[in-house]
Amino acid sequence: MVTVRDPVCGMDVDTETALSAKIGDRTYYFCSQQCLDVYTAPERELKAMQRRVSFTLAGAVAALALKVLTLFSLITAIMYFDVVGGLRIYDIAIFIVSTPIVWIAGYKIYKGAYHSLRNRNINMDVLVTVGVLAGWIYGVITVFVLPTAAQPGTGYMEVAIGILAFVLLGRYIEELIRRRSAASIRKLLELQPTMARVVKDGKETDISIDEVQLGDIVIVKPGEKIPIDGTVVAGYSSVDEKLLTGESIPVEKNVGSEVIGATINKTGSLKIKATKLSGETALSQIVHLVEEAQASSAPVQRFADRIVKWFVPIILTVATISFVYWFVATGSFASAFLVLLAVVLISCPCALGIATPTAILAGVGKGAEYGVLLRSGEYVEKARKLTTVIFDKTGTLTKGEPSVTDIKTYNAYSTQSVLLYASSVEKSSEHPLAAAILAKAESEKIFVPKSDSFEALPGKGVQCYVGGEKVLLGNRKLMQEQTVSISELETDHTMLEAQGKTVMILAVGGQSVGLIAVMDTVKESAAEAIEQLKRMNLEVAMLTGDNERTANAIAKQLGITNVIANVLPWQKSEIIKKLQSEGKIVAMVGDGINDAPALAQADIGIAIGSGTDIAKETGGIVLIKDDLRDVALGIELSKKTMRKIDTNLFWAFAYNAVMIPIAAAGLLNPMYAAGAMAISSLTVVSNSALLKLVKFKSNKVNQ
Repeated sequence: MVTVRDPVCGMDVDTETALSAKIGDRTYYFCSQQCLDVYTAPERELKAMQRRVSFTLAGAVAALALKVLTLFSLITAIMYFDVVGGLRIYDIAIFIVSTPIVWIAGYKIYKGAYHSLRNRNINMDVLVTVGVLAGWIYGVITVFVLPTAAQPGTGYMEVAIGILAFVLLGRYIEELIRRRSAASIRKLLELQPTMARVVKDGKETDISIDEVQLGDIVIVKPGEKIPIDGTVVAGYSSVDEKLLTGESIPVEKNVGSEVIGATINKTGSLKIKATKLSGETALSQIVHLVEEAQASSAPVQRFADRIVKWFVPIILTVATISFVYWFVATGSFASAFLVLLAVVLISCPCALGIATPTAILAGVGKGAEYGVLLRSGEYVEKARKLTTVIFDKTGTLTKGEPSVTDIKTYNAYSTQSVLLYASSVEKSSEHPLAAAILAKAESEKIFVPKSDSFEALPGKGVQCYVGGEKVLLGNRKLMQEQTVSISELETDHTMLEAQGKTVMILAVGGQSVGLIAVMDTVKESAAEAIEQLKRMNLEVAMLTGDNERTANAIAKQLGITNVIANVLPWQKSEIIKKLQSEGKIVAMVGDGINDAPALAQADIGIAIGSGTDIAKETGGIVLIKDDLRDVALGIELSKKTMRKIDTNLFWAFAYNAVMIPIAAAGLLNPMYAAGAMAISSLTVVSNSALLKLVKFKSNKVNQ
């Protein structure tokens, strides 16, 4: 029996009897149907929203098809055939199409309007409800109650469908973008192992991670994830901490070393004493910071939403006053109602509702052509005010894996000889740096002979015999113990270390013969990307968990003067908060788990597409290609998208400002008002689509 924790209520449940749901690549278990429903509700609601949009758009297409058919003379005669008392086939067909759409697809909006009025907090739902229902009801009246008063095809039921289609589509796009951010929390939690192997009464037992107590001894074998934060009490290994700390080279661990949950044990078995419970680990802190930062980041505030509190009441007041005036002036209820309907229809916020999502969609499509994904209007809104761009180092500015950068030779040995002996030694090694040396030997097409009597010396290096000669490869401490003189290479050794490189000394037959320097090298596009951002008058900084020496060496190559090193994952977001408190608008560029809190906290999180899913889900802009020059392109594209949003909102409100007085003056037929409303929406869509015509120089913005 395996016991896990319910993600909703926190109760322990048996996986064999509990309710389950597979979300993504992971199965979650729940103690009750209620907990299952709570956890899966967001996905179900989004699918329901998608069905409503599809249903409404299908109806809009059907109504348009019916209208197009009336353009053909023979079909017109059939469609407008007077069945009885002025009732036409076309009008009956539109009624059949529009009725389920208006009352089913629009139900949520009407419900929202009801609660809004009940709470005396008028919102856009009220105006949409009035426009949709007024148009549909008037259409029903002209078709079924007063058919002789209507001209062929002037039932307003199709107008109601059009309003709903525009509004629901805009809301669905916005909701789809907003909910993507929640996936980052789930993916973070999936990193944590669910089980731990602990020693109980002298026996190894697999238990749920939630059952691990402080002081428990946890056994972790090579290749396994470390399940809990703790201290090594037995064993020696190297641990890959890159995803959490940013260190590109695995860290050696022996007795007394601290380890972090969710990191990967690489080479040897470890016994670890648990020092933190599952809810207190470093990963848990990162999850908490991402949740906190995302919760504090308000979604983009559309201009229409910011003025809704006065816009809707004013429109309804203007419509009511117009109705009263024309009813008194003409004595005709029908004429007065037509004026009221014209005012409501002309002001219906279809164009406002799609102004932002259509521009974002166009921006997303344009970005996809260049390998840049814009995630939300929130980020494009902030891009034009951006002041500072902060880069993570490992895996972002650098390649994220060590490679041989320098080979120095001494005592008449050639570069090929040094590389031959070093690769022969490392051929039997499991140390992470061995792969870099072997890769270098392969690239130089060097035959690697077999070594004998290989021995790893923890914390020092390795030794073996090659062709009968004793070969050592390691650090100063190893050479001192083996009484190998390194005086002649000391200057080069110090110089290479000052450049942030990991340096290994090679000795053959008791004589030092070479130095091999290994380092995580910068990406080819990094220097040009930094230069582009500087030309855009943006401040550039590096934020890394690596040591100062290595960080400064990388920064010097790239022309970055502002370097913040030795930063833990949960400290990165604090540094960004501090910059934001100084009034700076900050973009964070990163690729790893350790960058997730900072990406979420930053005004604009820019995630490298080759990085982890967590970084990509948390970032507001995702660079699909592993090309840092796309950072500048993404920022520029965001600015252009925001300008489209501004233009859309301007024309949408300008249209209202001009047309509402005309409608209130009784100079606009409701059908023309509905047509003008549709033209306004099409103007917004067309303006957004123009973004697709913008040309960027591939990976070279503002050059």
